[in-house]
Amino acid sequence: MSDVRAKYRTEIQQMMFVSGETGDVSPETTSMIEGIVQQQVTEMLKRATELAARRGVRTISTDDLIFLIRHDKAKVSRLRTFLSWKDVRKSAKDSDEKGGGGGDAGGVDDFDIAANDPTLGTGPSVGTRNAKNKKAKVGLPWDVSSFYSEQVPEREDEEDEEEEEMNAATLQRLKQADERTKGMNAEEYLHFSECRQASFTFRKGKRFREWAGFGVVTDSKPNDDIVDILGFLTYEIVTLLTEEALKVKAAEDALKRDSGGDEEKRGRKRRREPGLFDPPEEARTPVGSKHIQEAYRRLQKPDLKANYFKHIPKGTWQRSLKLI
Repeated sequence: MSDVRAKYRTEIQQMMFVSGETGDVSPETTSMIEGIVQQQVTEMLKRATELAARRGVRTISTDDLIFLIRHDKAKVSRLRTFLSWKDVRKSAKDSDEKGGGGGDAGGVDDFDIAANDPTLGTGPSVGTRNAKNKKAKVGLPWDVSSFYSEQVPEREDEEDEEEEEMNAATLQRLKQADERTKGMNAEEYLHFSECRQASFTFRKGKRFREWAGFGVVTDSKPNDDIVDILGFLTYEIVTLLTEEALKVKAAEDALKRDSGGDEEKRGRKRRREPGLFDPPEEARTPVGSKHIQEAYRRLQKPDLKANYFKHIPKGTWQRSLKLI
C-alpha cells in the first residue's frame, strides 16, 4: 500500500499544479489530500452499495454512482459527456481493429486525450466531431424522458440546463488554464500538458481497486466504467480542494500584507504599492495543510436544507459526510 500512496502523491501534485498550485507541494499536504480523497471514495462505494441493495442486487452500477452527485448538475453533465466520448473512443478502436476504420476513422488519439483529461469535460476538439464519431447521449433512469415509451427527437441546437452549466464551468476552467500558461515557454507548457493527464485510475486499475477498498468496503467487482467514473470524480475532488485552498491562502496573504506580516511592520497602516526599482517579491509559496483543512471545512458546509435539522438534539442525529 505504501507504493500506491507514493505514486498517488505524485499524481496529486500534478493535478494541483494544473489547478493553479506551485509544483513543489509538501508531502504532508499531498498526504492529507490523498486521505480526503480516499475517504470520499470509500463513502461513495458505501452509499452506492446501499443503493444497489435497495434494488435487490449486490453489484453497483454506473447509475448508482451518478445518483450520488445528481444535485451537482454541471458535474453530472461533464460526467455524462465523458462517458459518451469514452464509448465513442471504444467504438472507434473496435472499428480500427476490424479494419473498418481506414484512414478516415482518425481521431482515436484525440479520444485518448479526452478520456484521460476529465478537466475539459467536452471530449475531442470540434474538428474531430464528424458523422462517424458523434457522441451518444447517456440516459439516466430518473430523467423525465425515461418515464415515457416514446422519445422526442433531439435537436442539434438544443441544450438543457445541465449542459449550459457545464459549458459555463468548462469555459471558466479553460480561461483559468489560459491565464496559467500565458507566460510559459515550450518546455513548461509541455510539462503542464503532461500534468493534465494525471489520473488515479489510468493504467492503474488494479492498484486503484486495492486503494479504494473494493473487496473491503463493497463486495462488488467493478467494471471499467465504474473505475473510470471514480477516476473522474477523484480528479474533481482534488481540483475543488486545490481551488478552495488557493482562495483561503490568498485571503490569508492579503491579510498579512495589510497588517504588515510581522510585529516589526504592524505599526504601518498599509504597505505601499511596489515601485519601479523595488527588488522582486518573494516567490509564491505553496498551500499548506492548514489551507487544505480550511478548504475541506468550507466544502463540507451543509446545504440550506440541512438547517431544518438544527432543532434535533446532537445525540440523536449526526450530519453525514458531504460528497464534494
